[in-house]
Amino acid sequence: MTRRTALAAPLLAALAAALPALPARADALVDAVVDGVIQPRFDAFAAAAADLARTAEDVCDPQSDRLRLAWNAAVDAWIPAQTFRMGPLEEEGRGLAIAFWPDPKGATPGALRRVLAGDPSVYASAETYADVSVAARGLYAIEALLYDPDLAATGAGAGATCAVLRAQAGDLAATAAAVAADWRDRFGAVMKTAGAEGNTRFLSAHEARQALFTALVTQLGFDAETRLGRPLGSIERPRPARAESREAGRSLRNVTLSLAANEQLARALATERPELLWDYFAYAERVADRLGDPVFAGVEDPTGRMRVEELKTAIERVHDDANDELAPMLGVTSGFNALDGD
Repeated sequence: MTRRTALAAPLLAALAAALPALPARADALVDAVVDGVIQPRFDAFAAAAADLARTAEDVCDPQSDRLRLAWNAAVDAWIPAQTFRMGPLEEEGRGLAIAFWPDPKGATPGALRRVLAGDPSVYASAETYADVSVAARGLYAIEALLYDPDLAATGAGAGATCAVLRAQAGDLAATAAAVAADWRDRFGAVMKTAGAEGNTRFLSAHEARQALFTALVTQLGFDAETRLGRPLGSIERPRPARAESREAGRSLRNVTLSLAANEQLARALATERPELLWDYFAYAERVADRLGDPVFAGVEDPTGRMRVEELKTAIERVHDDANDELAPMLGVTSGFNALDGD
């Protein structure tokens, strides 16, 4: 051993000890999350979207309780699946085709009016409808037709609205089925074989863990900064009309469902019991349960605003503690997202 090598050896050993241990290529934790969390969520969403499409074929009345219940069930299934934006949702614009929100320019109503007043061949089938603007596709466009009476009466009247609803629902079901199948037949295996020869997406199991952790903290950031931050606006100018799914009256429900889904994912990722994280989740859930403001209309009132801000702060605390406690357990770096202001 040369003198230079002898001097370098202790330094290399110290650096190795300071770095998080990287999991082996076969990572049971990643396998468990893919098989036990991700795939069931996308399968459930695909099943709910298929049920919505069948219901639209049977009922196709925007005022139908049955059709609205089927739409709400599809949104309930989408919220937990939305966390995993990587892979199949990134490809072919599927994520936006399923959920075009936020809609900062208010494009959806105009896009739907153009469809309803335009060439009927565009909404002749789910396949032809897949070519329209994403602003007129997916869950939020369907919501607009189900809950906005002005849109339901546009164009050729009830006949056009019914045909568009059927095309939208069929298009959504096809997209949801494609995403679920892609996770099952391709991308799930890509994530589970991270580090294997030829896997250019995840060069190590460490990268797969990083992707799962980033999905968690990104979703927590989305809930705080977008689902709650948009209607909060500023003290001088609150924006209750910007709340998600305001027309359907489920803005708070979406936050609550996402929070529960985030906790399930965090528990699946935790390799040991964190000191504070479960308490922070429980506190945020209690704040949401007692809020009593389904569409955040109270942001215009000082007391109501304070309650919504309390929920936002509680979710931010979960986000920060996940970075503090969960990231070191997984041997990954802190997640970066909208909460970081970058």
